[in-house]
Amino acid sequence: MKTIKRLISSLLIVSMSLAGLPISAQAGIVSTEEVISTEAAAANLDRVSSFLARQDVQQALQEQGISAQAAVDRVKAMSDEEVAALAGRVDQAPAGGSVLGILFAVFVILLVTDILGLTKVFPFTRAAR
Repeated sequence: MKTIKRLISSLLIVSMSLAGLPISAQAGIVSTEEVISTEAAAANLDRVSSFLARQDVQQALQEQGISAQAAVDRVKAMSDEEVAALAGRVDQAPAGGSVLGILFAVFVILLVTDILGLTKVFPFTRAAR
């Protein structure tokens, strides 16, 4: 019993001594451009995700052998620049018109990420890694 008390008191002494040490924190100023770019990236992701949620787009993806959820997951894994480029293509597409060009862009992006070994959607690709 005496050794347990001695062990507990030793641990308390060490922990209380370490509790008094200063903890450093690092902070930086966030510029307005960084905040705006983050908001723009979220808006672009929402725009592309809502485009992929459309019934005609999901049907076209299924015809090419891509599940809609895999396409959404792949878009979420893209960089902000890639999503912005894809959102720009979504905005340029005619309303209610052909979505073939955008689907082709999504297909190419999925294919490239498969070849790079980042994902595995298509069974006919071989990873470069």
